Amino acid sequence: MAPAWNRTKEAARPVGLKSDGLRGSSKERVVVIGVGLKTESFVELKESLCELEELASAAGAEIVGSITQCLTQYNPATLIGTGKVEEIKNMISEAQASLVIVDHQLSGVQARNLEREWGVRVLDRSQVILDIFAMRAHTHEGKLQVELAQMLDQLPRMVDAWMGSLSRQGGGIGTRGPGETALEMDRRRIRDRMKLIRKQLETVRKHRSQHRASRKRAKVPSFAIIGYTNSGKSTLLNLLTQSQVYAENQLFATLDPTTRKVYLPDGNMNAVLTDTVGFIRKLPPNLIEAFKATLEESAEADILLHVVDLSNPSMLRQMEVVEQLIKEFHWDSKPVITVFNKIDSAPFEKQFQVRAFPRVFVSAKTGEGIDRLKRVMAEAIQALYQEVELFFPKAEEHRIFELGRETQITRRESATQGTVCYAHMTPTLLSRWKNYLVSEESVERI
Repeated sequence: MAPAWNRTKEAARPVGLKSDGLRGSSKERVVVIGVGLKTESFVELKESLCELEELASAAGAEIVGSITQCLTQYNPATLIGTGKVEEIKNMISEAQASLVIVDHQLSGVQARNLEREWGVRVLDRSQVILDIFAMRAHTHEGKLQVELAQMLDQLPRMVDAWMGSLSRQGGGIGTRGPGETALEMDRRRIRDRMKLIRKQLETVRKHRSQHRASRKRAKVPSFAIIGYTNSGKSTLLNLLTQSQVYAENQLFATLDPTTRKVYLPDGNMNAVLTDTVGFIRKLPPNLIEAFKATLEESAEADILLHVVDLSNPSMLRQMEVVEQLIKEFHWDSKPVITVFNKIDSAPFEKQFQVRAFPRVFVSAKTGEGIDRLKRVMAEAIQALYQEVELFFPKAEEHRIFELGRETQITRRESATQGTVCYAHMTPTLLSRWKNYLVSEESVERI
């Protein structure tokens, strides 16, 4: 058996389902389990379970059984109740399943206990999402981020590996004692590998930061397309920018950020549009941690385009998930244009059920509403920039050079205690340079 650290080294290969995945002729027979507390909404539990079935299918599985359980409290040893464990064991036997996927985060101990009871492999929702990401990753950066996410997920699950074997057992001076267990060696190797990946991703982040800085100097406004997975973000990007970015009707078709130029009305205004990875409910925290370099593209954008699948029955719930993540990422200070996509597949009356503003109804498939969207984007840019006054004390005048790299400085004035600068700024830049903004009190000091 290969050590755990070596099993995560090939990030592009799925580590959960069979390696042939969607590419193979045979599919794994899978039982999915929905688990929740009685205090939670049963409707949300069922919706989440249906979404898990979609995720499993996207990873190359065949769903042969589905079951739910609502508990007063979770079982520390197996998550679900002992009676339900026995019931699922019989279901696995009858359906000849080879894998069970639980719609809840499992600890290493819980996964191990369930595997012993059922005699098949057990995965949770996070591992399936990571498995899909591993199949979708094609670029070097994408593979690095997936590998890091897999290791962050695997590290706390490593329990009782190698049946407590020891890599070095001593006899004689200097070699006595238990030595280092194989499990400890695996953990150390994983941590070393994680350090190396983080260093490589930091280099990627710096390169992206330089590109963004050059766009800011040229006063090129930026939009980021965000939204629930499979809401049509990549198709919309292709239509707006006349490009050929990969777009498919599948979960997490896009992993790596793609930036393209878009031409808007009103004076041939130019902007850039970035498509990033889609969101989903119960997004694994390790995935957020590993994809920081990718999410920075949205964090640094001037305006967000929140793409919503108008035809999806769970539309409102999906919007709540994305809006909650916007708050968690501290993007809620940015202007947001809500783009309701797939109007060609949704009943017309559904357009009256939404209340987000500003909003645009489009079909990325047919092109309906795209001209209206471009006009709204142009209006948002015009409302974005404002000239502000900043004061830099003499001890911090070196930061004026940094300001000039991020935006256009229209003029400078020397003062007795420093320098006053006038610059065009977006809300994102305002929050970054707020300590230098001139107020009435600071004018008196100058």
